[in-house]
Amino acid sequence: MKLLIIVVAAALVAGLGGAFVIVKFMGGHSSGGGEAGDEHKAEAVAKSEGHGEKGGAGAAPGVVFDLDPFIVNLADAPDIRYLKMTIKLEVENEGVSANLATRIPQLRDTILVLLSSKDSTSIRSPQGKFQLRDEITQRINGLLPKPGVKTAYFTDFVVQ
Repeated sequence: MKLLIIVVAAALVAGLGGAFVIVKFMGGHSSGGGEAGDEHKAEAVAKSEGHGEKGGAGAAPGVVFDLDPFIVNLADAPDIRYLKMTIKLEVENEGVSANLATRIPQLRDTILVLLSSKDSTSIRSPQGKFQLRDEITQRINGLLPKPGVKTAYFTDFVVQ
């Protein structure tokens, strides 16, 4: 009977130790979790602060320009963190969309340089996401002869 208790206790300790190792070394950091929850909070804060609804509740959305997903290393040292995100740009008209289509390499370079300069803590909060959205919009408008990008939308945002 004592042998059975010792075996069960040893198995329990080994199982808990294995779970700890998996969580610790396989990316289960408590500081890096909850990104999806932060996204929903960001949407709620955006609605309450008026972000994303430039023309009010009845305003029709503008023309949307899709960009391929971005995967970048973040500037978290010594940790290695990645950001995967997809951006859609709301533009004033089809002319701006056509102009953007001719500048894909410049757009992607500008956004990649900006994203790779960020660390995970600066973009985790809703305010950080709003600031990043504004920076992306400003930098892209700087590439155009006449600013025509209204805003950037994050349709996928994962930090790992």
